[in-house]
Amino acid sequence: MFAFLLLLQAQAPLQRTAQTISPDDIRRRIGIIADDSMRGRDTPSPELDKVAQYIAGEYRRLGLKPGGDRGGFIQRYSIDRVRVLGDSSAAFVHGGAGATLKYGTDFILADNMFESGDYAGEIVLVSGPLAAATADTAALAGKMLVLAIPRLRGADRDRVFGWKPSGILLLANAPDSGWAQIVSRNNRPQMRNPSRDVGGPLTLVIRASSLAPLLASLGGNPAAAQGATTFSVKPLGGAQLHVHARIDPVEKNSAPNVVGILEGSDPVLKNEYVVFSAHMDHVGVAGPRGSGGCRAQGADSICNGADDDGSGTVAVVEIAEAFARLNPRPKRSVIFLNVSGEEKGLWGSEYFSNHPAAPMTNIVADLNIDMIGRNWKDTIVAIGKEHSDLGATLNRVGAAHPELNMRPIDDIWPDENFYFRSDHYNFARKGVPILFFFNGTHPDYHRVSDSPDKIDAEKESRVAQLIFYLGVDVANAAERPKWNPDSYKRIVVGN
Repeated sequence: MFAFLLLLQAQAPLQRTAQTISPDDIRRRIGIIADDSMRGRDTPSPELDKVAQYIAGEYRRLGLKPGGDRGGFIQRYSIDRVRVLGDSSAAFVHGGAGATLKYGTDFILADNMFESGDYAGEIVLVSGPLAAATADTAALAGKMLVLAIPRLRGADRDRVFGWKPSGILLLANAPDSGWAQIVSRNNRPQMRNPSRDVGGPLTLVIRASSLAPLLASLGGNPAAAQGATTFSVKPLGGAQLHVHARIDPVEKNSAPNVVGILEGSDPVLKNEYVVFSAHMDHVGVAGPRGSGGCRAQGADSICNGADDDGSGTVAVVEIAEAFARLNPRPKRSVIFLNVSGEEKGLWGSEYFSNHPAAPMTNIVADLNIDMIGRNWKDTIVAIGKEHSDLGATLNRVGAAHPELNMRPIDDIWPDENFYFRSDHYNFARKGVPILFFFNGTHPDYHRVSDSPDKIDAEKESRVAQLIFYLGVDVANAAERPKWNPDSYKRIVVGN
């Protein structure tokens, strides 16, 4: 009994600190960053910068160490908006029967990470799963690769780009109406991915109906390639593709991340870090510059993003305030990270993962929070529980705090691939164990109706307290979290 009383006495200060994460504070902070005056926090926008400055001011007030640029809390990354000049772009095939491909009718330039210029290379048909590449891929450097797939993403993109081709041709089977929409969308000015270098291989999407006769005349069979189950590379008689690709700059801009650091108390473990992350951006104002499918409803055109991800943003700030009150501080250091550009393609977290405030090998876990202010009162989904022992730690921490009435559950939407759709993924692909806290979507997702008044601040305070307790446990543990070996092989090595 005496030992039990000592344990309760030791836990009491921690519990009091956790309870500073309050519904009133959550409600107040979401009311600030998801107010109509913030105009949906698009990336980039002056309002997003205002939110970043607000969060930086909170971290400064809490006495955190700045982890951004030039001794400040803000880390900025460049964003350029460019426009592909379709009228000045064209493609020509030399060899076989030869052909001219017209921009907009037969093909588009699907990736804007190139400079205006002339690109050329021998055409090679690549079939089968890209991850199963067994051919001498070094021989593909400088070639024009025809891939019998409609898009190239993630690990497959990184893999193919690593072969250093001159160009990549993706096949599209879109009907006329669908193709017209693709061309129209592609002709608009668009932002470049700030985490990628300009000058990668030229990427084209070509209508299968335009390319199939040409490939057939060269001895290629795109229909068979699309159904191939074995990786293969087939040169097409030495035929060459030449592309005139033209692009113009429209606008130069930048976007912020906010980085605050609480230094750990252990002389050795303070060199390791636990990250709490959330994205502070949303999709802006409904209209052509907005994104995510948000549409105006009557006179309301502001996509507030109170749950997505105002809820996660303020949770990170609330957790930071709780950590700043801890005495003693946790053994490991803690990074509080609010990123932008998530809605554009995880841009801010990708930039941070390539320019981290601490070496990525020293980051032991990322606890990412994206939408925790709606839906069920007594459960929260923790995506990624099965991939590392963070899942078991979370279960243990949750069971140790029944007063929260908040049960962490496994991913109940595996077919939605949410594991790859928020900022934690940029940590996972670099080898950092993660958990992603998420209450699921709802009818107000990416709608002007995702407003502050619909946030369940009482429920969110309990979720945030649970994540706080988990972070304290991880920050003080003798060992860093460990991956499930199969998951590591698939997510990190396979990436």
